[in-house]
Parts: sequence; structure tokens; C-alpha cells
Amino acid sequence: MNAINHAEQRQHLHAAYQALCAESPKLRAREVARRLQVSEAELVAAQCGVSSVQLTGTPQELFRALPGFGRVMVLTRNDFCVHERHGEYEEVEAEKAIGLVLGKDIDLRLFFNYWRSAFAVIEGERRSIQFFAADGVAVHKVYLTESSNTSYWEQYLAQYQADEIAPLALESYPADTAARHAADPQALREAWLALTDTHGFFPLLRRANVQRLGALEAAGSDLAQVVAADAVETMLNAAAEQQLPIMCFVSSRGVVQIHSGTVSKLLRTGPWFNVLDADFNLHLDTAAVASSWVVNKPTSDGWVTSLELYAANDELIVQFFGVRKPGIPEDKAWRALMESLCTTPLASVCPALQAE
Repeated sequence: MNAINHAEQRQHLHAAYQALCAESPKLRAREVARRLQVSEAELVAAQCGVSSVQLTGTPQELFRALPGFGRVMVLTRNDFCVHERHGEYEEVEAEKAIGLVLGKDIDLRLFFNYWRSAFAVIEGERRSIQFFAADGVAVHKVYLTESSNTSYWEQYLAQYQADEIAPLALESYPADTAARHAADPQALREAWLALTDTHGFFPLLRRANVQRLGALEAAGSDLAQVVAADAVETMLNAAAEQQLPIMCFVSSRGVVQIHSGTVSKLLRTGPWFNVLDADFNLHLDTAAVASSWVVNKPTSDGWVTSLELYAANDELIVQFFGVRKPGIPEDKAWRALMESLCTTPLASVCPALQAE
């Protein structure tokens, strides 16, 4: 693409953006991009509603430099759920294709292979570092707050700012080639019962060549069962009332963001059910939830149960667990809460422990 065509495209996008915002001024960037049939990265690159500069360097390099901002708000989302957490980047491992952040407040799993572009963005009074996947979908955003080291902003840009914003070379997200339904439900169930760690579940899906929801459907109701559509609201209200520590996992295409702790302030706004605590916000579009599942996995520490929500396109929206550490059994209060959502009993004798 030559410079003239690129400039013309930006002008057309600006005009379309301004017309849409005049009609619907409260739309979030992701929804604006969807309605204009472009990616969010293209909106940022064209400086639609924001001032932006492109950042150079590998995703790992850019990410390793984030702790200098101090306390920030980090945001990871998918189409149906937004996860916001305040804290500092601590214990950052970002050298290879897979990275980790294991701080007491910010807890992330990073998958850098599909990260492609990054921008420093100013929108009104808000400053952020935003990372995008190859298809232009946002994977992770870092917002400066009143508690941030704002003087580090100029230092970060001096290190990584590109001379100009280059045209984005977008590519589609790879389609999931795994089967929708399990070819051998009995073999899958046996492999499931042989698990000794929850981290073994994804490799199990790969070996069985089945999508996650297909595995849940095939496992048997004692291992995975559909629960009521309002199960997530029931669970969050009970967790808030009991001050029961939970873990909340939300994934984009390049990041899993995790909150561990209690929740307190809950609020429904139309189809959105929200957690609005000081350091943790969750915004869940409950109208997008097509099915809710309680999932039961054996580990060397006993059973681990979770609540998982899926969209109509079979994508995982959000997962909830009770807070636990390796070597420590699941919290009995969390287990009881999960069982209270179920209409048929969950497996209660762990095969791995029974065999010992």
C-alpha cells in the first residue's frame, strides 16, 4: 500500500468513525470497530478518537519494561467479558513464546506468538499501552492511574516509539481444527479420570483432538454438567455474602488474566452483571451466555471444581474456581457451593487418591 492510499483510507475511516460516534457516542472501541467492520488496532493506528504512537521491539521487550509504570490498571477481555485488575507487574517472565506474571495482584499467562502490534495511546486524560493480535483484536491493555509512575511514560516512549505509524498487515486468527464432538467418549472419560493436575486438561484436549465444550458434553454428568443460566449470579452473590475467595479467569487471544480474592460490590446493569470492587472489576454480558457448566477434575490434591460459561459460538467466556494453591485441597465451602448448583451428584471419590 502506498502512502497516498494509506492516507485516503485513514481519512475514510475517520469520517465513518465520526459519523458513528455522533449517532452513538457511548460505544466502546471494540463495538465501534465491529460496526465499522475494521479492527480495533486500525482505529488506534488511524487515531480515531485518540492520539497514538506505534511501538517497536518484540512483544516480550515491550512487556518486560511495563513494571516501570508502577501501579496500573490492566485490562483483558473477550467479546463477552471484561476483566480489570489494579496492581503492579511483579515476577514477570517474558523471554520466550509463553510468559507469566505472578504478582500478588496482577496474575497473567501470556502467549506471545500471536501478538503483532503495540501502541501508546492518549484518550482525553487517559494514557495506556495497548497490545493487539495479528487480526487487530486487542489482547491486553495497561492504563495509567493516579497511583502510576507517570514520569516513566516519556522514558518508555523514548525507548520504544516508532518514527511513524506503519500500515498494519492483518491476518485472520487460525480456525480451531479440533473436532466439535469427542470421537471416543469412553476413552476421553478415562483420560479425564486419570488427571492429576488441572494443567493437564489442555493437553488432554489436544490428544483427543476435541474442542473444550465437546469434551464437557462427552465426559459424563459427574464430571461436567449443565447448570442453570443464572448460576454465575447465584455463585457471585453467595461468594460475596460468605466472603469466599475465588479465582476468575478471562482470556483474550493472547492473555489469560486472573483475579484471586474476594468480591463484594455486585451490580446488574441491563444484561451486564458487574463486580465493582476497588481493585477488581468484572463486566459480564449474561445475555451472551449460551450454557453454564460445573466442571469436576481429579488432581493429586483431590477434586477441583469450576464454573465455566460458554457463548453460542462455543467459545469459553469466563471460568471461576475457589482460591487454592498446589498441594492444598480445594476449599470445602467452594466445593459445597458448586455442588449446590448441580442437579445430579458430582464424582466425590478421586481416582488418583483412591489408587494410592
